[in-house]
Amino acid sequence: MVGERRGVSIAGGNPRDSNLGADATPSSATNGQILLARLVVALLVAFVLAGLALYGLSWEVHDRIWQNLVDRPGGPMTFRFILQPCMAAIAAIRDGVKDAKSDHPPYLWSMVTDGKRRWDLLGQGVIATARVLLLGLVMDAVYQWIVLKTFYPGEAAIMAIALAFIPYLVLRGPIDRLARWRLGQIKTGASQ
Repeated sequence: MVGERRGVSIAGGNPRDSNLGADATPSSATNGQILLARLVVALLVAFVLAGLALYGLSWEVHDRIWQNLVDRPGGPMTFRFILQPCMAAIAAIRDGVKDAKSDHPPYLWSMVTDGKRRWDLLGQGVIATARVLLLGLVMDAVYQWIVLKTFYPGEAAIMAIALAFIPYLVLRGPIDRLARWRLGQIKTGASQ
């Protein structure tokens, strides 16, 4: 059923088998969200593999990638450098506040230090940013078609991750801390 709620594992399997449990995520994902996240991960992997197959990996390719990435903010479609991180920030705010309310440990710190939960937490992030990642892939493909007159799939994957997932990854923990601080002030004020 499309509207059915599940745990966040994008790798498959029973969500209750994860260390988080089915209800420990900031927001349980629907089957549609999990499917979209799997599609986005598959596209990212396919783009990277296609880039390697088409262009290889050499110092020339490395230099071209970095030059193209540095040139992007000054070209057309610059609005995506604001749009995509803002959309990722909205997802980070939503999930960070839910983390604070449910007393979950900070997101990035948990991902780095807790090997048992790392993949579940990564899955949460991918599910939360799947639409933004997909938008990033499409927008970078359009940018490349307009400006570069060619398509470098690996660069599209790099840009999508840099503009959508990295901001979410960096912001969710600090937002969690701010929300905990604010919730603590509200509780203290209510008890007086």
